[in-house]
Amino acid sequence: MTFAKKALCLGILGSMAAGLAASAQATLNGAGATFPAPFYQSAFASLAGQGTKVNYQSVGSGAGIKQFLKGTVDFAATDEPIKASDAAKVKKGVIQFPVVGGTIAIAYNKADCPDLKLTQQQVVQVFLGKIKTWDALKCGKGPITVAHRSDGSGTTFAFTNSLSEFSPEWNLGAAKSVSWPVGVGGKGNEGVAGVLTNTPGAIGYVNQAYVKGSLKAAAIQNRSGAFVKPNLKSGIAALSNIKLDGNLAGESPNPAGAGSYPIATLTWILAYDNGNGAKSGAVRKALLYLLSPAAQNRADDLGYVPLSNSILTESRKAVARISD
Repeated sequence: MTFAKKALCLGILGSMAAGLAASAQATLNGAGATFPAPFYQSAFASLAGQGTKVNYQSVGSGAGIKQFLKGTVDFAATDEPIKASDAAKVKKGVIQFPVVGGTIAIAYNKADCPDLKLTQQQVVQVFLGKIKTWDALKCGKGPITVAHRSDGSGTTFAFTNSLSEFSPEWNLGAAKSVSWPVGVGGKGNEGVAGVLTNTPGAIGYVNQAYVKGSLKAAAIQNRSGAFVKPNLKSGIAALSNIKLDGNLAGESPNPAGAGSYPIATLTWILAYDNGNGAKSGAVRKALLYLLSPAAQNRADDLGYVPLSNSILTESRKAVARISD
């Protein structure tokens, strides 16, 4: 082999090694939903020990999708599947898949009300401001302070989607942002949980994972008439009603079944179909880790509902399609 050929071979090998090193050391950036943030942050912290660093910004589904459309993140997270009109704007294509499930608790801070039960009609009337006192709920005394999201939120979409099914009296629609007639806003699930914790007599909606400390979760009447609290069993029962479409989106805003909690949702990751370049391997590794037994088996401990076999299989197939 001539000196020139040796130099060329060494150059190619050096470039390959540099590329592999860059991939191994890649730092990924994701942003979006606050609903699954504790689950993502726990999983990505474990992944960091395996050579892949992921920075996840818990900024809300709406803000995450905006960053995804601008191409300023490697992936986004949302509690409302991406709209076709938005997906059409992404030149690199969109791969969407569920990562984990969860229940949306109606959390409250009322020391003299240890066991709140709400009918679907009462839930609607509380968040419309028509029920104003705890006396009206026969659970202690004093005024009710409603806490809700102030930012664009997939959690709000899932919550208002259920309220739209609960009663025709709910007239605000189902959306990431609605014009609340009453209450105090908080940014992210963290913000709403903070308002609730710091405001005795407050009630609001958050992911079950955020019901801690002085907060309790109300039992909500489901479609079958049973009063059910959010937990692993009632979440699995609820999510079993969801059938995914071709874009791996699906919902069941007031699920059937005596054991189903009536406000439950999947949460999704948005990745680029192509144009990921040298980061493609790291992206696949990070997102597959979220779907691994190591991550899914911890979902319940963190306040989430692990994916069922069929949904899990489809999600893993979707990640495998992420290309350079």
